[in-house]
This record gives sequence, structure tokens and C-alpha cells, in this order.
Amino acid sequence: MRDLFAREALAQIPKILTLLDRNRHSPTYGCFDRNFWHYKIIDFPSGMSQEFVWPLALAYDTNVPNNPFYRQPVIRDFVEAGILYAARSAHADGSCDDYFPYERAGGAAAFSLLACIESYLLMGLYSDEAVRFFEKRADWLANHNESGQLTNHQALIVLCLELLSQLLKTSKWKRAKAIRLERVLDWQSKEGWFQEYEGCDPGYHTLTISCLAKIHQLKPDVRLKEVITKAVELAGHFMHPDGSYGGEYASRNTYNFFPHGFELAGRWLPDALRINDYFLQGLAAGLAASHSDDHIIGHHTWNYLLAWRDFAPERPTPIPRPSSRVWLPEAQLLIDRSFDDDISRIDKSSRVSTELYLAVNKGGVFKLFRDRKLVASDTQFSVLVREGNSVKNAVGHLIGPYQVQLDQEEITIQGQLGWAKQQQMTPAKLILLRVVMLGFGRFFPNLIRKLLQKMLITGKQDAPFRFTRRLRWENGRWIVTDELQADSWQKVVAAGIGCDQTSIYVVMSRTFQLGQLQPWLDLTDEVKKLAPGEPLKVERRL
Repeated sequence: MRDLFAREALAQIPKILTLLDRNRHSPTYGCFDRNFWHYKIIDFPSGMSQEFVWPLALAYDTNVPNNPFYRQPVIRDFVEAGILYAARSAHADGSCDDYFPYERAGGAAAFSLLACIESYLLMGLYSDEAVRFFEKRADWLANHNESGQLTNHQALIVLCLELLSQLLKTSKWKRAKAIRLERVLDWQSKEGWFQEYEGCDPGYHTLTISCLAKIHQLKPDVRLKEVITKAVELAGHFMHPDGSYGGEYASRNTYNFFPHGFELAGRWLPDALRINDYFLQGLAAGLAASHSDDHIIGHHTWNYLLAWRDFAPERPTPIPRPSSRVWLPEAQLLIDRSFDDDISRIDKSSRVSTELYLAVNKGGVFKLFRDRKLVASDTQFSVLVREGNSVKNAVGHLIGPYQVQLDQEEITIQGQLGWAKQQQMTPAKLILLRVVMLGFGRFFPNLIRKLLQKMLITGKQDAPFRFTRRLRWENGRWIVTDELQADSWQKVVAAGIGCDQTSIYVVMSRTFQLGQLQPWLDLTDEVKKLAPGEPLKVERRL
């Protein structure tokens, strides 16, 4: 099972090499942003792309059968070129851009610096230029505070500063590391999860675990061990019975799973290895999400290769999944594991299990598994409404707070639909953004980022629809009853319930996973039959 991590990761290396400018005489030699150096359809290289040096370095160092990249000298050259291009394409203060010029993106700077430092160490490189760049970027990260609460970014920065402190044998970032680490600890809920914008995202949660486990390995800390233990326990709740993980019920809609931290923590916490073993079963069945796009292909590739490298040979014995209900009031997430009530079964171990993962804070978005298989993925009502010459989308997973009643046999959630965020770039908007960033915006990148976050992520507006969702446990099944009310159905163009709809912008969301092959429930014909003021009602036995 260990080699699954390596095989999945190494399958991505040809694409990463395709993204790389490998021409030694090119002015962009070492750049991984193919849209910039090859297609020439953007006017600056994304600094995040230079993170791809790390998957190459690890592929060079991973001794598994049929690895054509193992100990290939040219791969080492490409890694060095990528690190130097990161240095030469950075701003004078060491920062870099990701989505627009002069953005000075904290996440891109941290991810790529971590990758460059780790690759530099792994390859045994020596370059004064690279080291000067590392120090300059670390100084910038130590003093930069981005908008939004993204715990994984804070943990990444701490890890970068710790690695570089050890490489350069300096204590200059001691205070910055302490401040950032305290922030990570402060942003951990009492329930174990780490804040990601507006709540708990189990996917990014595993990235934070990876960073903290590595920090603990570099510099053991009893308090950090306790934090990781609590975080691992929380992650275990969200490992689905088929080995898949995460989804649209999370705050950032991700299917991320970063296994490396679980291997590191598993040396002293066996439950961490049990979680990874479940994930490996899902990986073998093809149930992990695909992250093979030009911008996010790197994260999981290096993390999988690290999980292979640090794989714990002794694995704990699997334990049965208990029948239980886990309610996380701060996260507003519910996990309910139940069994059917067929008392005629002689072998009680053969009872059919049902597992419900419900996001109360998203209007009752849920995933439902029976007998370890996904039977329903539901992202609430979606309604298309004509407003003049345009069509707007109202969704049930966006606007809170909701009215909630949780009983043992029945769950009721009531709330308002909200307008989905569907803004697209246009030539006029791009020109305006460039003018702003080439002018005063370059001096206030965090303000621009905050405005974009409000526009694309955090800002929300009510839509004129009200819903009630009831989930009732009866005879070993969940009965889901939905009701949607509107003052008028006249402007409604279409309505339905989808399995994977999201309506905020998140880099790592909207990746494909096999569970998204669930059929769309089209309710348009039912809506067209409704009289004014008459509610739409839907009942399903799942």
C-alpha cells in the first residue's frame, strides 16, 4: 500500500515537466508557469508555480521500481533552475505574485519558499544567490500579515522560518515564529479544527497537520504534540467509510487530504496511521480527488512523496467504526453513524451501516453513505431566476445563520437562499485591475486582496426564497423532506438539487471526485406547476 503514494505522485511528474521551461538558453529557464513562458497569455509569472521544484526533487530521490526520474542528473539541474528563477522573478522585497501583478501573495510566497528550501537541502545544492533569496523572502513573510484567517498559511510560514533558521544557524526569526505559532494555536477550535476563512475545512485541516507535525519533528514541543493529537482526532471523524475525504460540506469545499503529517504523527499516535490506511483504501479504489490542474498539481504530489518516504512500517490493527453521533457546535457539522434496525439478522456484524455528514452551517448540505458506499451527495436547492436580461442563481448553501433543531431521530434546518457568486473576468475588469495595481494598488495589495475576498468569498446577499429541510431516521434509513417557498415562481427559469455545487471562490475546490457522478435532481417541471405562494415539496428515502 505504501507504494500507492509514490505511484500516484510520480504519475504527475511528466505534467510538471511539461509546465517547466526546460530550455537552458531561454530567459525564463526554470519557470513553471506555462501560461506565461509558453502561451504568453498572462503578463507575469505566478510565484506559486515555483513550488513545483519540490515534486521534482522528491521524484529524483524516490527509489521505487519503474521511477524513470530517479537520480537523473538533468532533474537536479531543473530543480536548481527553478529555485533560481523563483529568486530572479521575485519582487525586490522577496515577495511574489499569484493572481495579479503586485499582489504580494502570502500563500504563494510561503508554499514556494518551503519547496525551494526543502529542495535545496535535498539536492545538496550550494548557491549564494539562492540563500540570499531565501533570507529576503523569509524576512518578508515574517513581517507580512494577510487578510483573512487561513491557519494553513500561518503554519506554513512557521515551518519555513524554522527550516531556514536551522539552515542558516540563526535566531533572527525567533520572535516571528513564536507569534505565528501562537496564532495557529489561537485559531484552533476547542473541537480540534483550525479556522479557514469562515469555519472548518477538513481538507486544509490536514495540510496544517502536515506542517505542525514537521515543525514538531524539527523542534519537539509537548504543547504542539497535544494540538496535533486533537487535530488528528478531529480529522478521523471526516474519513468516509469508502476512504474518500472531505467535500462540499466543508467551509472551503475541498477534497484535500495531505497524508504526510499523519505518517509523522503516527510514530507516537497510532490513530493517525489508521486514518492514512483508510485513505489508502480510497486511493486504491480511485476515490481521491484529482488535483491535476496547472496551478494546484504540486501540493499533493510532494505531500504524497513525503508520505511514501516517511511511511511507518508497523501499522496498527484496524478497529470497527462505531455507531455514534458527533456534533460539533462550533463548526456546525454533524456526523451520524448508525446501523439498520433489522433485528432478524442473526449475524449482527452484517448489519448495514449508514453514515451521514451534514453541514448545518450550509443549510443542510450532506453526504450519505450506506454499506460503505456513497448513495447521496446533496448541496441544497439551486434556483435560476431571470432578472431583466440576466439570469441569477439562488442557492441554499450560502446564507446563515439558520434555525436548527437537532433531535435524535429528526433534524430540521430552516433558512434563506442566497445569491451565488458567479462573477467572471472581462477585458474591462482586467484592464481596470491592471491600472489599479500598476498605480496606487501596488502600495496596498492587502486592501485589494480584502476587497476581492469580500466579492468572491465572504460577502453574501439574501435571495427571496425560504427553505425547510428535515432529515428523519426511520427503519434504518434517512428520509429527507425539503420544502421551498417563494412569493412568486414567475421568474424562476430552472430549479434542482446538485451533488457538488459551490458558490464561493476557493483555489483547491471544484476538483473532480468520483462521488460527483451522482445525478442532478431536476425540479424544474414541478416548479412550473406551482401556483403563486404554493411551496415546492420534495421527499426522498435514502
